[in-house]
Amino acid sequence: MSKIDNMKRTFLAFILGALLALIVDLASAQSPSPTPTKTAVFAGGCFWCIQPAFDKANGVIKTVVGYCGGTEPNPTYDLVTSEKTNYRESIEITYDPAKISFDQLLDIYWRQIDPTQADGQFTDIGPSYRAAIFYGDNAEKKIAEASKEKLVHSAKFDKPIATEILPLKKFYRAEAYHQKYYQQNAEHFEAFEKGSGRVSFQEKTWNKSP
Repeated sequence: MSKIDNMKRTFLAFILGALLALIVDLASAQSPSPTPTKTAVFAGGCFWCIQPAFDKANGVIKTVVGYCGGTEPNPTYDLVTSEKTNYRESIEITYDPAKISFDQLLDIYWRQIDPTQADGQFTDIGPSYRAAIFYGDNAEKKIAEASKEKLVHSAKFDKPIATEILPLKKFYRAEAYHQKYYQQNAEHFEAFEKGSGRVSFQEKTWNKSP
């Protein structure tokens, strides 16, 4: 092979490489950047019962129920409900802040619980069922405090607001059979939700249709 042929091959390889790099750059420029998401963690008694409302909210990408507030690694449902830890049944919400804000998530949250109950939620009594808003930073803490103060002055409740605002600790996903329980076991879920008094409380407090 002559020197000229080698030069031609080298030149063609250079041109093809440059074209390939240009195509990749154009494709990257045209592809939309991933939407930045945030997470929020709330405790509101039975985690089965607070999941449906968030799943229906526009801007919520996904929800996972689990345990938050304790220190023992890898907690299980049996351990948490033994009431020997500081874990609470909780929900982790992944959301698009361009479509729904942390404050709007709190508005949904308040309507799922009895914020005046300090010993649990409805018929679920014990430390693991106590309501709490877990904040990830000072901005979330201030929003949560303002939202709670707004509820205090709403005249909705005669008793003091007992829901705590706590620093976020590691969230652990609950066992698979707890996830989307309202879909997996709809009949049992509906009976439990009504039997606990949660539904009647929501209807009375928020004029919410069943």
